[in-house]
Amino acid sequence: MIPLSFAQQRLWFLGELQGPNGTYNIPITLRLTGDLNRKALHTALVDLIERHEALRTLIATDDGVPQQQILTPDDAGLPLPVIKVSEDEIARVVAEESVRPFDLSREIPLRACLLAVAPQDHVLVLVAHHIASDGWSLAPLARDVSTAYTARSGGHAPTWEPLPIQYADYALWQRELLGGEDDPASFLNQELSYWRKALADLPEELPLPFDRPRPSMPSHRNGSADLDITADLHRRISALARAEGVTMFAVLHAALATTLSRLGAGTDIPIGTPVAGRTEVALNDLVGFFVNTLVIRGDLSGRPSFRDVLARVHERNLDALTHQELPFERLVEDLAPARSIARQPLFQVMLALQDNGEPALALPGLDVTVLASREAPARADLAVSVRETFGPGGVPTGLMGGIGYVADLFDHATVQTLAERFVRVLDAVTADPAQPVDDIDLLSPAERRQVVIGWNDTAHDVPAATLSELFEAQVLRTPDATAVMFEDVDVSYTDLNARANRLARHLADHGVGPETLVGVHLERSADLIVTLLAVVKAGGAYLPIDPDHPADRIAHLLSDARPAVVVTTGALHPHLPAGEKVRHLVLDAPDTKLTLEGLSATDLDDSDRHGLLLPAHPAYVIYTSGSTGRPKGVAVPHQGVANRLEWMQHQYPIGASDRVLQKTPFGFDVSVWEFFWPLLQGAVLVVARPGGHRDPAYLADLIQTRHVTVSHFVPSMLKVFLTDPSASRCTTLRAVLCSGEALTPELRDHFLRTLNAPLHNLYGPTEASIDVTHASHLTGDDPVVPIGRPVWNTHTYVLDASLRPVPPAVPGELYLAGAQLARGYLERPGLTAERFVANPHGQLGERMYRTGDLVRWTTDGQLEYLGRTDDQVKIRGFRIELGEVEAALASHPAVAQAAVVVREDQPGDKRLVGYIVPKADIDGTVVRTHVAGLLPDYMVPSAAVVLDALPLTVNGKLDRAALPAPEYTSGHASRGPRTAREEILCDAFAEILGRPHVGVDDNFFDLGGHSLLAVTLVERLRARGLSVDVRSLFTTPTVAGLAATSGRAEVQVPANRIPAGSQVITPDMLPLVELDAGHIAEITARIPGGAANVADVYPLAPLQEGILFHHLMGGESADEGVYVLPTVLRFDSRDGLEGC
Repeated sequence: MIPLSFAQQRLWFLGELQGPNGTYNIPITLRLTGDLNRKALHTALVDLIERHEALRTLIATDDGVPQQQILTPDDAGLPLPVIKVSEDEIARVVAEESVRPFDLSREIPLRACLLAVAPQDHVLVLVAHHIASDGWSLAPLARDVSTAYTARSGGHAPTWEPLPIQYADYALWQRELLGGEDDPASFLNQELSYWRKALADLPEELPLPFDRPRPSMPSHRNGSADLDITADLHRRISALARAEGVTMFAVLHAALATTLSRLGAGTDIPIGTPVAGRTEVALNDLVGFFVNTLVIRGDLSGRPSFRDVLARVHERNLDALTHQELPFERLVEDLAPARSIARQPLFQVMLALQDNGEPALALPGLDVTVLASREAPARADLAVSVRETFGPGGVPTGLMGGIGYVADLFDHATVQTLAERFVRVLDAVTADPAQPVDDIDLLSPAERRQVVIGWNDTAHDVPAATLSELFEAQVLRTPDATAVMFEDVDVSYTDLNARANRLARHLADHGVGPETLVGVHLERSADLIVTLLAVVKAGGAYLPIDPDHPADRIAHLLSDARPAVVVTTGALHPHLPAGEKVRHLVLDAPDTKLTLEGLSATDLDDSDRHGLLLPAHPAYVIYTSGSTGRPKGVAVPHQGVANRLEWMQHQYPIGASDRVLQKTPFGFDVSVWEFFWPLLQGAVLVVARPGGHRDPAYLADLIQTRHVTVSHFVPSMLKVFLTDPSASRCTTLRAVLCSGEALTPELRDHFLRTLNAPLHNLYGPTEASIDVTHASHLTGDDPVVPIGRPVWNTHTYVLDASLRPVPPAVPGELYLAGAQLARGYLERPGLTAERFVANPHGQLGERMYRTGDLVRWTTDGQLEYLGRTDDQVKIRGFRIELGEVEAALASHPAVAQAAVVVREDQPGDKRLVGYIVPKADIDGTVVRTHVAGLLPDYMVPSAAVVLDALPLTVNGKLDRAALPAPEYTSGHASRGPRTAREEILCDAFAEILGRPHVGVDDNFFDLGGHSLLAVTLVERLRARGLSVDVRSLFTTPTVAGLAATSGRAEVQVPANRIPAGSQVITPDMLPLVELDAGHIAEITARIPGGAANVADVYPLAPLQEGILFHHLMGGESADEGVYVLPTVLRFDSRDGLEGC
């Protein structure tokens, strides 16, 4: 037995991994016109396999190790079946033969068949497996068949020079040359040493302009786009190569790397290139698999000129050729990149300049025409192949070729456009090789107009107005209609307006007017709605202050924003930090109530407001996470919100019959449209109770009982909501909107399966008026969920680092312009100037906001969200700057260094994790507790991992991949459960947190829990008969604490929905059980009086289920007395029983 060469070994392994397929078949199809000697042709093919051992070699295995088994020519055999076909059948039969798999353990790697079209017309189909052939091999193969056929047609055997060696000799020589890995001085180790350095920190995968996500299992479908380079450009490329002292290949390589980089692939572009691998003259005439692949990086860092890139590429090409003896397969084994059967390791783009001889078949008496074979299977995501053509005297006449592509990933139009951009780059760099590659424009004039103007044609007339004016106009239209529903309180438009007017006048008496801020320190309630309206009526801007935030966070916000007054309640007032020089207005204080009763309920005018209120004045200021450790306030004017709400009413119209759910915490800008949109359209605003936004069962019940028609969900909360059994019964919903984080196709499809309502995806940063793009009426057809198109009077630009538009399908940073931009950051002019920049694509003086979001245009003018360009993250809909969290960790006196990353150790469960290098011995839980006193709970890392040092890459950057997964611990020994209730809680904690066991004193959040896991835990506990609400878990997050409260909390029981005297009961009348109409009919049929005699239907309690089970198990013979509780009463006379 003879070992395989390294290249064969990898190909054999891929065949075993992927199963039978024709991916590595090399078909050769020849049309033979004339007098064909079939016997001579068959014998010539047998001569061919006799001459080349590789073509009569099987791949056998010995204890799982593949070996070459060379057959004799007689044992090998090579049949030449003749198949009669019509002209119309040729393409089909050729295609079938071309893709038919080989069984290399039983079949030699060459087969042939002859299609007989007519007596003078044949088609020869030869199919070789790549394991025994390559592109170079086709020329000697054709030459040898020609020689053998000519000889056999003349009645004699071919006479040719014996081959000096066979492929098996090469396989043995290759292993001998490389030597062993255990020998430090071996050639193998010398080559590996070079390649390890050359490919250090190689990108795992190039971000190419894919049309679709990469599937887990490739289909091996492929396509090809033409690549034609004119004679003039060919001559200019040749001239540039001569002038720079480089090869034609180097120019093509540098230009391709430049094209890919400008298309968003980064500045480190690894490209695979094939080399013949025939480094010895004796191999030139041999048929076999010798080709090797070199990985050559294109370095485009540091804003180089094309001349710089060309010099770098040329040098690396020369170095790589010097070290080409190391088989690519051996390199892959050594570097051990992240492996995937869905893509090529180490590189995803290939470039080949074909210079091997064209196979030419000369058969006497026959005209031979090469027919186009099927497109070769794509073995890289993109494979660029070109061949130079020359005229008389060697004059360049053009380059011809194509770009092969994986059809799983790309559409033909995308790759054809890429080919055009490649030619555009070649044209630009040959005209001016000194220009920086970043300045090369890939857009045609028509494309530029499309992305800058065409897809931003959003102009609409929107009347200039303030929110207070718009609301007051609606009050006049529907004065007696219900405006707000909260718990058991309904408020009409007239009453809401009157209460807001009185409070607005009171605020004005405290100095509130245009350009002043009012802190709102309230929980969700009808009073919150009144207060927000009052603030904008008074001309001020409301400043949300979340009562759940740490005192230090609130103190910083008040110190930074300096509101004129803070509105709060008696219950919340004590939680405001002392010492802040801010007036507090306590809504439920007796003196406040008395004052409000004495104020006018009429609408305010500008004289009441201490100044003219304009649409350009701010309506609210919302604080967001800050990268420097300081949260920043974003001031948003009325005009932007009015534009946004006017567009929303046009896109998703609502009216008096609609009820809109308000559940988003008011510190997040989604709440703005929830508050104001329904109140400007005469709809009803249904306000969820405090903390209710975390409880899917409560939300589902609220939607059903209050007949909510429109609701918003952050995708992560939507995912939890849809898992609740009652979600599917929310049939009153006619529109659900998502925003706040990426909406996955899987979640979209889950929604569409669960609810019969339109789903809309929106996008917008706090620095704009809520949402600025929309993708409406989502369907399950697309592999990604776009963020859509710009809303009215809004422009979205996808730009590169030089603020130039990038082509469709190319990642770039999203910039926003238009009516909905925020003013900027409160009292932060430097930061405002950094993020709100001049718009080079708009009117003079127009600004645009740099979002930091990475997006791309689709070919139909929608935007797809791809990620971030900085350290900002979104977790469960919360916007977090990692720098602010790192600053909070580093503020602990015992911490020397800190880093924060987002980990997703379990799919779909993203968590913040902190890593600290201490100055002194300290426990991570202590640091985490310190951070919890500074930041909101959603910004507190789920764990703080103590390290001796932060791991760094060779470039000195944080090596995020080397950071260890956290081990969540409580930091103390915890007791085991003592009661059945505690045991249930411990088991549920452990199950949700993925831990083997949890003690009664362990803190849910210290062990890695977060808000969405808390919701899941509560649902699991309810399913096990323990009544726990989400708020209880946040206030008492230990098993011991919950055990003391669970089962005692007030249970929210849905109201009875069966009308008195109802003759028919329908499924929506039974919120506590899931029964269809058929089951309900069976039940009511058994009840005397039928449906009219049924008050309600609900499930048994767990204990009742157990009793019923034992009763049914016992049958008629059971001792019924076990579950009978007799009560005996004695009466002293019969008189007491009269009338009973």
